[in-house]
Order: sequence, then C-alpha cells, then structure tokens
Amino acid sequence: MIRIALALLGMIAASTAALANDARPGGIAMIDIGAATEEHPRVRYSGKPVLTMQDDGRWIAAVGISLDTQPGSIEVDVGGERRTVAVHEHTYVEQRLNVDRKYVELSQASLDRIGRERKIIDAALNRFVDAPIESIRMIAPVDGRRSSSFGLRRFFNEEPRAPHKGMDIAAVVGTPIKTPLAGEVVATGDYYFNGQTVIVDHGQGLISLYCHLSVIGVEEGEQLQAGDILGEVGKTGRVTGAHLHFGTYLNGTAVDPAILLTSSEQ
Repeated sequence: MIRIALALLGMIAASTAALANDARPGGIAMIDIGAATEEHPRVRYSGKPVLTMQDDGRWIAAVGISLDTQPGSIEVDVGGERRTVAVHEHTYVEQRLNVDRKYVELSQASLDRIGRERKIIDAALNRFVDAPIESIRMIAPVDGRRSSSFGLRRFFNEEPRAPHKGMDIAAVVGTPIKTPLAGEVVATGDYYFNGQTVIVDHGQGLISLYCHLSVIGVEEGEQLQAGDILGEVGKTGRVTGAHLHFGTYLNGTAVDPAILLTSSEQ
C-alpha cells in the first residue's frame, strides 16, 4: 500500500493553489499520479472513474469525497496500485426551515413523480465523458450573498432531511446565471423539489447543477462556454425565497462548490 507523503501533498497545494487539496467529507482529494511526460494511469474510487488533468508538469487526480465518509482514510486505485488518502474531520452546522407542508408530507403521486425525476437527475450527475480537462476552476454563476452552506444538516418543519449538497446564492428573481466552466447541457426540467433545473457536464465526471430557476435559457445537447447565460434565478420547487442552488459533482459525488471557485471569488 502506497501512502501519500506530506511533502508531496504540499507540492500539490503549491502548484494548484486554486485547486486546494481539501480531503474532508464533501471535499476533494488532489492526488499527484506522475509526471506529465508519462502516460497517466487510470484512476478509480469506489468503482467509479476519477477526473485527471495536467498541472505544472504533473498528472493530478481530483477525487470527490462523499459527505457521509467517516474521517480516517480512503483507498484510491491508481493504475492498479492502491493509494491511501487521509480524510480529515469537518463539522457542518444545522439549519431549520419552515416550508410548504406538501414538500414534507408527500402524497403517493408526489413520491412517484419524485422517483421518476430522481432517475433522470442521477443519470446526469453520474455521467463520465472521457474528454481532456485543462482546469476545474470555476467562475461564480451568480454574484450574491451565499445564504446557506454546503453540508448543512437540514430540518424541514423540524423533520430531519439529507444534508444540503450545494451552495445557495441569494439573488433576485430574473438575475442571469452564468455558466461557470465550458460544458454540455445534459438535462433540463421542472422537478418537484428542485423546480426548474439545468445540469451541465464539464467532462470526466465534473457536473454542475442549477436549481429553482424562473427561466431555463438553454436546451439539452447545447454546448456552453464559460460566462454564457443558462437561465435566470427564481424560486421554483422547495424554496423559502428567491435564490440559486448551485451544486458541483465529481465521480458522482456532491462536493463543496467553494473549493472549485476561483480564489478571488471564494
């Protein structure tokens, strides 16, 4: 079993300042997998392919770590060799919200609809297109106050729900939403919880999600460049007010969008 040396992690942090190694539940482990002059090995974690890219003459793997991962260590397969990565502890706060009872006490018809929509959303979030990636740094899709944080342990009408898997950015209805990184629109729809939604595939399992829109301005299959407008902020679905829910995913796992935002926007 090969352990990642602290000196190597320091080198990664220095060379990828905007892609900081943050191996916590809901974070991203940045792993040096060899010189860029060599053919890079394929990387897998929990049976899923992992994004790899070149940075400062090295091949780097970006591994998304799920929110339910316990502090300790995880094992990543790098070309058939196991790498052990330390996962550090991180505490997320709780949030209590009051929402329309129909979003808490669900009818069978609503449960059936949610099940159908979940299949569409999960398929989009778990895509992996083996395309070259130069950087996973993103621009903020909307300027505004981040009204709640990724990883919040949420209670709706005092009933516990899954942790919040995105960043909420407060903005008025109609605010344009910018594409944070070039990619392809792979799903759009008006979903029960998420409201009007757009999902963009940026390649190699890096996916972004935009929920509660008032207007969807793109179509499935459309190719977008960073800065293109994909829709407008709204308050559709399960919300308490107008905002954008911005989610980011790696290897099918929700990761904190703040890690991916350019350093000037964190």
